[in-house]
Amino acid sequence: MDKALADDLMRDEGVRLKPYYCSAGRLTIGVGRNLEDVGITTVEAMDMLGHDIDRVVDELNAALPWWLELPEPAQRGLANMCFNLGLSRLLKFEKMLLALETGDYEVAATEALDSLWACQVGTRADRIAELFRGR
Repeated sequence: MDKALADDLMRDEGVRLKPYYCSAGRLTIGVGRNLEDVGITTVEAMDMLGHDIDRVVDELNAALPWWLELPEPAQRGLANMCFNLGLSRLLKFEKMLLALETGDYEVAATEALDSLWACQVGTRADRIAELFRGR
């Protein structure tokens, strides 16, 4: 019954990969998952996080292959920024990226902190700057 029921539900509910409002006005995703009343489980959230991390790593590998040569803390900081900003906005941090690529981690930290993004994310930016500095 599980496969047949899943097929019925996918036919009747549809499969939507981006949030939408159902006919009852509830924020919904997937196959009729009511995010307002049901939400997601911790396991589902961690599964999504794993997929999102894989996507960010793949994007960085394609756009900035040199990032793999960075020390692990700087890699983590750059991936964190990419996760938060998205690749297209991260790539606008040209001076910071050049500093990272050339190993000038203090300048990279300063450039990250000297931005509107740093004002918006507060202590997250401070933590990422410290990762760039290797701390």
